[in-house]
Amino acid sequence: MQLTELLNSVKAISVVGEVQRQDVSGIFYDSRKVTANSIFVAIAGFNTDGHNFILDALNKGAIAVVVERNELVPDEVFIHQKAAKIFVQNSRKAIAQLSSYFYKNPSKLLNVIGITGTNGKTTTSYYIKTILEEAGNKVGLIGTIANYIGHEKIESKLTTPESSDLNELLYKMYLEKCSYAVMEVSSHSLVLNRVENINFSQAVFTNITSDHLDFHHTFENYLQAKKILFDSLTEESFSIVNKDDFHHKDIVAASQSKIITYGSSVHSDFTIKDVVFDLSGTRFKISHNSNEYIVTTSLIGEFNAYNASAAFAVGILSGLNPEVVISGIKNTPQVPGRFEVIGEGKKKIIVDYSHTADSLEKTLLAIKKIVNNQTAVYTVFGCGGNRDKLKRPIMGRVASELSKKCFITSDNPRFEDPLSIIDEIKTGIENNNYETIENREDAIKKAIESTEPNAVILIAGKGHENYQEIKGVRNHFSDKEIALKYLAK
Repeated sequence: MQLTELLNSVKAISVVGEVQRQDVSGIFYDSRKVTANSIFVAIAGFNTDGHNFILDALNKGAIAVVVERNELVPDEVFIHQKAAKIFVQNSRKAIAQLSSYFYKNPSKLLNVIGITGTNGKTTTSYYIKTILEEAGNKVGLIGTIANYIGHEKIESKLTTPESSDLNELLYKMYLEKCSYAVMEVSSHSLVLNRVENINFSQAVFTNITSDHLDFHHTFENYLQAKKILFDSLTEESFSIVNKDDFHHKDIVAASQSKIITYGSSVHSDFTIKDVVFDLSGTRFKISHNSNEYIVTTSLIGEFNAYNASAAFAVGILSGLNPEVVISGIKNTPQVPGRFEVIGEGKKKIIVDYSHTADSLEKTLLAIKKIVNNQTAVYTVFGCGGNRDKLKRPIMGRVASELSKKCFITSDNPRFEDPLSIIDEIKTGIENNNYETIENREDAIKKAIESTEPNAVILIAGKGHENYQEIKGVRNHFSDKEIALKYLAK
């Protein structure tokens, strides 16, 4: 695709320099990846500013550079390099517009299903993928744990990739004969225009509780970020929302889409009833259009009944046979690090990604319901550094109140002092039933070795992650591996 044609897709304030009649080789926001005859989009990030690397991109052969800070590199530089300088109001929107057009608007070539919410996005996406595959479709998945094209796994660094990476991935899915793409849509991606120009056929809202306030600053901003997804939908699209969540009406207030609800309310379009669960799985009923369906899943907890019900609605609205949808839910595999039960003896370890106060509370309540006060419950947890600090004391209170004892430790401290994070967690605890052990492996070891033979131990916060990030360095660390190591002893 020639640069002259591609420029028609972006709303430019001005274009100076030379617009070469060249086929564009790619669109990049990382100057290190720039190739000859490509476009470099300078994005002002949180840690680095792409505008500082414009000369690097030009020296590597970029034939056009998109900028939102017009004054940093003089027009004469571009004229001398025989390259185009494209001045726009918002570089993030520009790269979304360019990459969507460059990759032939791939979201219109697929049925794209987006899932957003504080908790449950990953599990819901796995349910939907398995349901659609059960019906004979090839499905792409974009999310926190990994990206998939069919069964081919592609490592994931962001819950929702940058727009150029996202459009490239969707186009690859199309070329590989995928008919659906299921993707988690983070609040960050919505604010940062990563899903700008993406055509969603269905969008799911799981729930919303306080999170990411280090980025959004207020809960209202966080809510408005989630709302962007539903505001973008067309009249042909479906919004599938959790009616039991207090804010579900706010989320879809301005949406033009068809609104479908699920939840325990009898007025829900898909009504959840009679949820029962134990360490072997969950069983519940869904009522829809005067029909009642019995659904089973190996995934544990009432919250997974909700995740499965959202996926059930997606399947039905996609025109699938209910029996196929039920089979897909039953065959959905264990999602790594999501209420993952470890241990074949009496002592059980549950590794879970719960890293918000709400998710930690729901996970512990589910465990306590399963053990029915017959078994002691312990919690190992910490809080991530350089993230929302307001949830730290609340998580401390929840863990203390719902555990016989909790072991407060380091999570991903990033650039914060782990002991300072632990001190903030402790401010929410009133009971004297906790122990602080900064080293996470030592905390897990102590929890396993010092508790009753039939204890249930929740290791919360990191879930599927196989690293611990300390001062910008990621060292290999897996809660599951560490738990298995000490269980074996």
